[in-house]
Amino acid sequence: MESLKVEKEVYDAIARIIQSDESPVGIDAKKTHIIILQKLLQLEQRLKRIEEKLDGK
Repeated sequence: MESLKVEKEVYDAIARIIQSDESPVGIDAKKTHIIILQKLLQLEQRLKRIEEKLDGK
């Protein structure tokens, strides 16, 4: 699955952002979910703009 590969620099940057020494799994789940939800909302907005352009609006 080539499309799932992440450059080491990007991987390390994300890991630093979501890392938590206080969590038993090593990441801050709340922060991680907020980042995921924000990215999904951005994608939704982008898709809406693309659909509007395709529909000629």
